[in-house]
Amino acid sequence: MNQPYRPGFRGWYKLRRRNTTEAIIGAITGTLIRPHLLLLGRRDPHGTLRPTGRTGPLRPEAARLVAENLTAANPTHPWTGMRFASAWGTRETLDVTLVDPNLVAEISADTAIDHGGVQRHPVRFKRLRLDVTGEEVPLFTPSPTTDS
Repeated sequence: MNQPYRPGFRGWYKLRRRNTTEAIIGAITGTLIRPHLLLLGRRDPHGTLRPTGRTGPLRPEAARLVAENLTAANPTHPWTGMRFASAWGTRETLDVTLVDPNLVAEISADTAIDHGGVQRHPVRFKRLRLDVTGEEVPLFTPSPTTDS
């Protein structure tokens, strides 16, 4: 656009592009009966589940649906011992419950991804994809670094 700046006038709009995709639910905040946030991941080419982001708070009806399908994780969960930041760029951690990583969520995410391949902002939970397996979820791919 080739418009001059005009004080006090809002002529420009910031639009964030969002992509809809799938991710594996690897952990939650809250309880198995009432999950609050979902911590999501994708498998890398070697089959390891890598964290990729988290949702915002679930709506009550979505939390009920997710809770009906959650199973507590076994001791060999790939995220055992991991700590998860409560927000991008902070050291405060979330209190999480690991779950069996067999549930797939459809999410809507903006395009802000850090160099480690993790979403900078919480994603939006759209629905469970009970018709999709974890093997069908797109693979984890870290963002290319711009360092030379």
